[in-house]
Amino acid sequence: MRTAEQHRSTRETDITVSINLNGTGECVVATGIGFLDHMLEQIAHHGLIDLKLEAKGDLHIDDHHTVEDSALILGAAFKQALGDCAGIMRYGMVLSPMDEALVRVVLDISGRPHLSWCVEFPSSKIGSMDSELFQEWFKAFASAAEITLHVDALAGENSHHIAEACFKGLARALRQAVTLDVCRAGEIPSSKGIL
Repeated sequence: MRTAEQHRSTRETDITVSINLNGTGECVVATGIGFLDHMLEQIAHHGLIDLKLEAKGDLHIDDHHTVEDSALILGAAFKQALGDCAGIMRYGMVLSPMDEALVRVVLDISGRPHLSWCVEFPSSKIGSMDSELFQEWFKAFASAAEITLHVDALAGENSHHIAEACFKGLARALRQAVTLDVCRAGEIPSSKGIL
């Protein structure tokens, strides 16, 4: 199965998402924030996750609510699609280069939300999006997906390249982690028997 649909409606945003973890990378996203759309496309394409996400937010105020809530709903859908996590590899680790930028993304689908973020951006904005919102997006995603997530920028001078390496790295690490483990088919990947 490994599919999920979620809807989140608040006074600040109205967002609908559907995902298929057994997808081919098909993606239709519309958040009203061009660079965020571009980053979500990277998650779908490089994670082989079919993703549809439509967001209407209070962009007349700023991008913050739409950015954060899109991550919360995507993380919730990801968690729902995984169910009890039986049979998955659980861990993912990727070195993600983009030109001069190099980002390391390591994650554990642990049931314990945590973000370790060691990323700095040379510019305060990428397109219309505040650079500080990338940490908020990753924090919200890790929280709602209930994953342990470490993102470290090891090199980079261009903010666009650094951000894109972060999202591509996340996509590839998620792809590794959700892959079915042929050696432990159907087993919960934890000595506790639950994630």
